[in-house]
Amino acid sequence: MIATLSAVPGEAGGRGGWHGGGGHGWHGGHGCCWGGWWWPGAFVGGLALGAAVAATYPPYYAYPPPAYYSTPSAVYAPAQTYTTAPPAPPAVQREVVYPHGKYVLYGDGVNQPWQWVWVSATPASPAPSP
Repeated sequence: MIATLSAVPGEAGGRGGWHGGGGHGWHGGHGCCWGGWWWPGAFVGGLALGAAVAATYPPYYAYPPPAYYSTPSAVYAPAQTYTTAPPAPPAVQREVVYPHGKYVLYGDGVNQPWQWVWVSATPASPAPSP
């Protein structure tokens, strides 16, 4: 292709078909177009040569766009709050006393279940005589 494009400007200038005919015309007989050089041929040949070089050149990869960096917004810690421990639960009444006896509460409700036990207040009977 390059050889064909190179031959075309030479033939056109050699025949004298342009600008003065036969090379003996308007410019003092120096041939066609500026001393035998045909400028559109240089342009067309440059395009062909440039296309051939561009076709064999590795592709151009653009750099990734720069990462957008925004300054972080100011974050303030909330004001420190002080809390007190909740008050201790009221003491559990473990005995309910009556004149003839009492109830006693055993257990803690977590590790051992609650259990009320009746304890009689009657005096122990006297020991039997031998």
